[in-house]
Amino acid sequence: MASFGFVGGKQLERILNYRLLVPCIERALANFSQRSETGLVQPVRNKIVVDQHRGYLGVMPVYSEADQCLATKLITVYPDNKHAPAHQGVVILFDHRDGRILQMMDAEEITARRTAAASAVATKHLAVSKPRVLAVLGSGIQARSHIECLRSLFDFEEVRVWSRTSSNASRLAEQSQARACKEAEHAVRDADVICTLTAAQQPIISHRWIKPGAHINAVGSALPSHREIDTDTMLNAAVYVDSRDAAMQEAGDILLAGAPVLAEIGEVILGKHPAHRHRTTVFKSVGIAVEDGATARLVYDILQGNPSSPQGDTNKS
Repeated sequence: MASFGFVGGKQLERILNYRLLVPCIERALANFSQRSETGLVQPVRNKIVVDQHRGYLGVMPVYSEADQCLATKLITVYPDNKHAPAHQGVVILFDHRDGRILQMMDAEEITARRTAAASAVATKHLAVSKPRVLAVLGSGIQARSHIECLRSLFDFEEVRVWSRTSSNASRLAEQSQARACKEAEHAVRDADVICTLTAAQQPIISHRWIKPGAHINAVGSALPSHREIDTDTMLNAAVYVDSRDAAMQEAGDILLAGAPVLAEIGEVILGKHPAHRHRTTVFKSVGIAVEDGATARLVYDILQGNPSSPQGDTNKS
């Protein structure tokens, strides 16, 4: 077997520029939503749940000729971890022409960055044109990646951070030049863009706090029994997803509220469905394998000295 390298989290952090990654994920989500035409193959994530320790092992394969990727991610998710990352695993990129392993990469950093990029794509297409206030609920790696990524695309006047552990919120706020809030309500009120990035099992925000026309990236949970968003918000918002099939199996925010899904975000990118920017919008992100595969391919191309050319408008809003 030919030799192949491993790309660790620190190296990924250095080379994965959001100016390249966001348009890469935008193309991947569009390709996913026309999978019947492009031949993209991606089953819903296969999970082995470890109930005793509130974790699971996820297996996420994908093949996309348009994205030139054949890849799989093996990842464990243990949200209660205190002395190890909540997400641990590896993304393996294969040569889609002959099956050779090209590269192995740290899944934690890939997951954090591609998830933030997907939220940025949804925000670009669903939020008001010039959002001023960003509210981030959570203080882990996803919170950090979302602040960094969204700031690279939008000129926010204020970024607010809330966490159940106030010291963590204060630390992240100091590191990110943001404002720590003691209550979730204080972070959410009057915010134009809200990102929920927690391990909550019950809603952490209320529809009473959300201003009309706000956009919510609901990211934290990919389990049918967990949710971060209350029922009233879900039933009154225009709800979009990364994958209908995955959302109908994994998204507790949708399933527990009985909320209808208007469209996949890829269908909005393709112009097949309207964005409804005038309404409160929710992008329920469970995270899908094509995001990992496209990101892994981008990393490989960068390391080979041939990064994908960004497409589409990525100017700040």
